Amino acid sequence: MNYENVLFEIQDGVGILTFNRPKVLNALNPPTLDEVADVIERAAGDDSVRVLVITGAGEKAFVAGADINEFLKLNILSARQFAEKAHRIFFDLEHLPKPVIACVNGFALGGGCEVAMACDFIYASDKARFGQPEVNLGILPGFGGTQRLSRLVGRGKAKEICMTGEMIDAQEALNFGLVARIFPADRLFEETMKVARVLASKSAVSLRSIKKVINCGADMDLRNGCALEAEAFAISFGTHDMREGVNAFLEKRKPEFKGT
Repeated sequence: MNYENVLFEIQDGVGILTFNRPKVLNALNPPTLDEVADVIERAAGDDSVRVLVITGAGEKAFVAGADINEFLKLNILSARQFAEKAHRIFFDLEHLPKPVIACVNGFALGGGCEVAMACDFIYASDKARFGQPEVNLGILPGFGGTQRLSRLVGRGKAKEICMTGEMIDAQEALNFGLVARIFPADRLFEETMKVARVLASKSAVSLRSIKKVINCGADMDLRNGCALEAEAFAISFGTHDMREGVNAFLEKRKPEFKGT
């Protein structure tokens, strides 16, 4: 598939997906979502991609939301189809069996905030801004904003953000647990890639299991979540990577994981 709205490259085992519509602040439209879906499918099936980093082109925006120019073309049916398409893609992103880091370099508003929240964690520029401003258009978040945001920052803060439509800065996003780390704008991508390369060197089996157990366990009570963890822990003892990791530790050498 030839991409017109995104860029995709692989560096040192790290796939880099860049939203590439800087003239419209990387706004999401249906063709862009289709291209993102294709990248996710490629990343899932390509063993050379061990980590996925998502960022935006230009200095102003990660993704500034859905393309509002498209909205007046929508009716109830087509709006539902647009939202359902985004939900399918963001669930595929959330459950990609590889780590996904959102590298938020600017505005992450509306659909942009929703993309970032579907990633495993968010690294933000000190200039980044987050928000769900849909209320200002007489609508509400439609790509998972009300649901993922409340799970990340709590119901009260999520309601405040969605009901006021106001932006929060990177420090406030960090304080409320939306963002994992903040970096100066000129170092954000470099620092994100450092961590991505570290993850790429880890056991793909372990990373996949950690992601699955945390994601699934979050929707369970503690006892069942711990049972899920214990089962995944036991299964890990049947892998090559576990034997390699333990032997490397005992032999005081760097492990060579194979992802099996």
